[in-house]
Amino acid sequence: MHMGSRLMKSIRKNLFGVITLVLSAGVLLAFLFSSDGINSLKEISKTIQYHWLIWAVLAAVMAWILEGFVLNMLCKVVYPEWKFRYSFCIGMVGVLYSALTPFSTGGQPMQIYSMHRLGMDTGAAGSIIAMKTLVYQVVLVLYSLVMVIWKLPFFQTNISGFSFLTIFGLVCNSTFIFLVLLFCISERLTDNLLHKGIWLFHKLHLCKHPDERYEKIHRELSVFHGSSFLLRKSWKIYFGACVFTVVQIACTCLIPYFIYRSFGFSQQPVSVIMAAQAYVSMVSAFVPLPGASGGAEGSFVLFFNTFFQNGTIIPAMVVWRTLTYYLNFPVGCICTYIAGRLPALSLSRVQKTA
Repeated sequence: MHMGSRLMKSIRKNLFGVITLVLSAGVLLAFLFSSDGINSLKEISKTIQYHWLIWAVLAAVMAWILEGFVLNMLCKVVYPEWKFRYSFCIGMVGVLYSALTPFSTGGQPMQIYSMHRLGMDTGAAGSIIAMKTLVYQVVLVLYSLVMVIWKLPFFQTNISGFSFLTIFGLVCNSTFIFLVLLFCISERLTDNLLHKGIWLFHKLHLCKHPDERYEKIHRELSVFHGSSFLLRKSWKIYFGACVFTVVQIACTCLIPYFIYRSFGFSQQPVSVIMAAQAYVSMVSAFVPLPGASGGAEGSFVLFFNTFFQNGTIIPAMVVWRTLTYYLNFPVGCICTYIAGRLPALSLSRVQKTA
């Protein structure tokens, strides 16, 4: 009885995560059962070349390492005493909670919370995560555009609705980049939004002491913009962060190529498959479901159906989704557990100078 009550308490505490996993698994099973994917997966498992799958797993691991490495570069601008192992765990916290929440919105707040618990000012942590997100989104859009324009004739010929998907991906990503950039560079805008937000919450009886609340948040925003100023001055760090982010995205884009080779195919060049994956990442990033469920699978089938022939597209999608999404859960949970037990650092923030 005691074990059962503890289990139910754990399930209630993590209800949203459980619902997300059930939803994502349901989408995956729907794809499998609606197209005889189970039998195809059984057949493929008999002939699959596992050494190529090992390369796919290594590419996923390298993407995780680079996520932590780029975050660590930005953290050290503001806090020179910061440690890589902290950045790696925080990076995986972001990966885990982005997979659990719609629009991938849960990762950044949980990262900021974890960084604050480990010794950072909330404002400084917010500015670092904002800059990290900005770098990633800008590089992803530019990388996707370069790759797709390079292979434009191929995609125009083989992908239906290509123009619509292009416009959708560019509008969503460009809007997001503009808003994050505006928030980082404009103190006046953020202060006006804070004033209006506090006033609205006070009118709705959700904030009892508006002046005190404003002063507390305003202090954190001052730290946020001070840290953003330091990061904006560090163009060499940004250049390095962009270079390593390109490598990180390239690792992610190599995963479907390694899966393609593991299925025994070799006709398509690696550049075409990497371009397709870059576009899938850009288009599915703003699907309003946890882990872009449905959108990610559908985008993969749309873009990769030309490559995986003879009924292998659904098994390929299952393997790809496992490596790029489901594998994030056990690794992310382990790193989140470790992050919760790391000792807080005694940090000295580099001060803003004119």
